[in-house]
Amino acid sequence: MAVKIRLRRLGRTHLAHFQLVVADARSPRDGRFIEILGSYDPNKEFDKYRIDKDKALAWLKNGAQPTETARSILSHEGVMLRYHLYRLGKSEEEIQAAYEKWKAQRDEKIEKAKLALDDQKRKAAEENLTRERNVRNNRAEALKAQRSVPAEA
Repeated sequence: MAVKIRLRRLGRTHLAHFQLVVADARSPRDGRFIEILGSYDPNKEFDKYRIDKDKALAWLKNGAQPTETARSILSHEGVMLRYHLYRLGKSEEEIQAAYEKWKAQRDEKIEKAKLALDDQKRKAAEENLTRERNVRNNRAEALKAQRSVPAEA
C-alpha cells in the first residue's frame, strides 16, 4: 500500500482551504484518508499553516511520500529539514539545535515582511489622504473663483 501525504480540499467556490492528510494513494483526493496532519488556508496573508510537525515527521519516517505541494508546505514549516537531518544520522539534539536556528531566521524574515507590509499600508493611506485633500482644495478654489467672477449684463 502506497501512502501519500497530500492536500484535501475543503471550503466553497473561490474560498478554498485544505487539510494536510495521510491517505492511500489509490483513494480520491477528497475521499478516504488515514489521519489529518494539519491545515492550510491560502486566503490568509500570514499564519497560513497549522501542522502537527511531530505527526508529519513520524509519517515521513514510516515511509509516507509527500506530494510536491505537501512537500513545499512541510519544508516551509521545517519538517523536511528535520527529516533530512534524521536521514543523515544526526542526533536528536543536533536536529533540534539546527531546527531552532532555522526557525529563528524564518521568524525574523516573517517579522520583517510584516513590518514592510505595515509600512506600505501606512504610506498608501497617507497618499490617499493627501490626494483627498488636494481634490477638496481644488474644488474649494474652483467654487471661490466661480463666485468671485462678476456677472456680465
